[in-house]
Amino acid sequence: QYFLFVCFFNELLFFVCRFSLLLLNLEEYYFEQHTANHITNKGCRDERKFRGSLKICSKSIIFEPDDSNQPIIKIPLRDCISIKAPEDNEASNPFTRDTSGGISVVCNQVFLIKERNIIAPYKTVRGRTEHIFQLDVAGKLGDVVQTLHQLYRASCLDKMGDQAAMITAILQSRLARTSFDKNRFQSISETLHMECKAEMVTPLVTNPGHVCVTDANLYFQPLNGYPKPVVQITLQNVRRIYKRRHGLMPLGLEVFCTENDLCSDIYLKFYNYQDRDELYYLIATYIENHITEHTAESYMLQWQRGHISNYQYLLHLNNLADRSCNDLSQYPVFPWIIADYSSSVLDLTKPETFRDLSKPIGALNKERLDRLLKRYQEMPEPKFMYGSHYSSPGYILFYLVRVAPEYMLCLQNGKFDHADRMFNSLAETWKNCLDGATDFKELIPEFYENDSSFLVNSLKLDLGKRQGGKMVEDVELPPWASGPDDFLQKSQEALESQYVSEHLHEWIDLIFGCKQKGGEAVAAHNVFHPLTYEGGVDLNSILDPNEKVALLTQILEFGQTPKQLFTTPHPRRIIPKLRSLSRASSHSVSIAESPVSPNEESFEDLTEESITLAWNNIAKLKLNEQYKIHKEAITGIAVTSNGSSVFTTSQDSTLKMFSKESKTTQRSVSFSNMALSSCLILPGDTTVISSSWDNHIYFYSIAFGRRQDILMGHDDAVSKVCWHDGRLYSASWDSTVKVWHCAPGDTSSNKKHQFELLAELEHDVSVNTIDLNAANTLLASGTKEGTISVWDVAAATVLHQLPCHSGTVFDAAFSPDSRHLLSTGEDSCFKVIDVQTGMLISSLTTDEPQRCFKWDGNTILSGSQSGELLIWDLLGGKVTERIKGHAGAVVSMWMNEQCNSVITGGEDKQIMFWKLQY
Repeated sequence: QYFLFVCFFNELLFFVCRFSLLLLNLEEYYFEQHTANHITNKGCRDERKFRGSLKICSKSIIFEPDDSNQPIIKIPLRDCISIKAPEDNEASNPFTRDTSGGISVVCNQVFLIKERNIIAPYKTVRGRTEHIFQLDVAGKLGDVVQTLHQLYRASCLDKMGDQAAMITAILQSRLARTSFDKNRFQSISETLHMECKAEMVTPLVTNPGHVCVTDANLYFQPLNGYPKPVVQITLQNVRRIYKRRHGLMPLGLEVFCTENDLCSDIYLKFYNYQDRDELYYLIATYIENHITEHTAESYMLQWQRGHISNYQYLLHLNNLADRSCNDLSQYPVFPWIIADYSSSVLDLTKPETFRDLSKPIGALNKERLDRLLKRYQEMPEPKFMYGSHYSSPGYILFYLVRVAPEYMLCLQNGKFDHADRMFNSLAETWKNCLDGATDFKELIPEFYENDSSFLVNSLKLDLGKRQGGKMVEDVELPPWASGPDDFLQKSQEALESQYVSEHLHEWIDLIFGCKQKGGEAVAAHNVFHPLTYEGGVDLNSILDPNEKVALLTQILEFGQTPKQLFTTPHPRRIIPKLRSLSRASSHSVSIAESPVSPNEESFEDLTEESITLAWNNIAKLKLNEQYKIHKEAITGIAVTSNGSSVFTTSQDSTLKMFSKESKTTQRSVSFSNMALSSCLILPGDTTVISSSWDNHIYFYSIAFGRRQDILMGHDDAVSKVCWHDGRLYSASWDSTVKVWHCAPGDTSSNKKHQFELLAELEHDVSVNTIDLNAANTLLASGTKEGTISVWDVAAATVLHQLPCHSGTVFDAAFSPDSRHLLSTGEDSCFKVIDVQTGMLISSLTTDEPQRCFKWDGNTILSGSQSGELLIWDLLGGKVTERIKGHAGAVVSMWMNEQCNSVITGGEDKQIMFWKLQY
């Protein structure tokens, strides 16, 4: 993947035209061009004539000679003394016109650019000079001179705000007189949906024109026809579309035809948010049927589970936080990772090799931080700790000057920075970021990419001479890098290392998360100037145009803090234990894991491998047999440890024992005339516990075939029971979950179970389902009003409570590693919660309610309202397989420990036996 600068620069190298919008000043527009001759020393013996193109821009006149050895001439309008026809005798009016086809421009300053087609600092020619431009089409002279008169008057206004207002008025007048050329449509059958005015945004420049969207294509037609008459994007190719802030205003729209690239296919800025929103709606409506919209939370889940790399995750977060390659004030930001630039070997197993990701750059050096904090405490409101930002246009081009020199020249008025302030050395730059009084910059994505050209002066640019006489050439690399490509390779390895995977969430908290603003930011020493934050200033409330322009310029040059994506602490990444057969290993993701040698593999390791294998092949689940054994819906399924007997509960009030061997119902018992809601078998296969709508819990002895005990523990229906290590957990519609200690009874001696209430977990409404995590330290509960709660079992306290669903929560279950909690509800949604932080990190809307499920943290096997079994790729947000099953809703599901055998129970009164067939 190549970033925009490299692509754009290569395009410029091979483009016949030497002119580019980067020759304009910041906030300047290119209006029109005319074929013309440039005449110098007219009437003299050494008179010369150069053929080329005359460009009329909002703040300058630019002439590009056809002869590439000749310099491009740029005349700032503010430096013009007169603009007139050379043969006109009206001395009293220096701004006149005639029909000779010539324009005389007398000025006191001219810039010469790209002489001999070499990219170099602009040469300035001061003193009075005259330039005559003879247009090929003399009939256009009047309009050209009139335009120059208007633009000259604007350039002479004292205040920048007044200049901007007048130029904007001229631009809008031109746009109003033109419209999109419908002859540019790809097909005559296209239907026009919308047309409006907009500007195409590229780094440092914008280009005004007309946007048009049809039922098949998005078009942009530049007012000036540059760099080509029409930009066309086929809607069928669009994969992502984002609303953007541009110039602190909600006017931007960025369109991507790729899934993972950071650079877009087009970035548009509109003149009002209504046009932007309407175009967004039209395109989003077109693509919504074939594209899953990803949120920061959904990418977080993919990252946590190892399905995307650290690099890919940071790209996605930057994109969602309004960072764009097309906007240098909001360019993607990446962290410094490596702190060792002096060793001959880079050791990624040592923590000291890495930068402390829990601190911003400005807080890494304690001495410097102490000085900054002292100043901060003495500062009047509004306070800030750092006088410069970690990402700004100047910093971006500091890193990229060798591949994007024209951008640097554009930003710095035709000059490169001083040679000693250039990006000369990795070690020097890192040291300055640690020690410098005003240097707090982070890195850019290119440091973790595959194109090392930004480290090499392959264009042989004259970037100046350093103190000591050394010319600025390639970037000096650390001793552990054998060359630029090796440096990038090792940087990538560092970014994907185990240390970074374990700590990257800390840096995300600082840049995109809960430590970006407010008290958390102050505590983390992460406070920048208020104007850098989203919402830090309301430009619409500033009525003075001059103040508005000055403020906007200040903010855009200073840099902007990313849009805040998370307001709670970001969860850690899950570091897989096994390298072999892990789900992450099937993706091209580099994650440092703890290898397990073959002779160290335990039985648990082999079981984990078989489970992974089963889930990877879960789509091969086949129906073996089915039996109708109840008169109503089947609510619970439990299987003895040897798999020979299946116990089921039903709304018909019966508990039944089905023999897999004889394929018959061997026992049927009814405890009351009320429905049974769930069942489980105690260790040892001696007792079945059933919960009932009659508020009771029944203990049934398998060996003696009779009811052994009854626990009358609730004031309403008991909806679900769980068991672990002598403790019974019961959920009820009486708004409680109760924890009981159960001392075993003895049926042969009629000794009853002894029940002791250990805890009562209070809810506001009826509890419909519960689940224990693998370690039995956490309990999740789901209510009839859609609330999910996570409880600390030992302390009997609630850790997190979220209103996840609208309507009843049907089922909830922890992932095998207990990092995530999945729930499904009446609202036809799957929701994923990060257990550590309580953050809702993923929401997946389904076509119909999913009544029950099993999952491995990545893939879901669910039973639907219509009776199908569905297999979901949770990270991809889509159904990968539909399996025909029951004639009514699937309301209960059991899966064995190896995950290769499944039993489902439905409203059609049947149980179905499923088996994986590899």
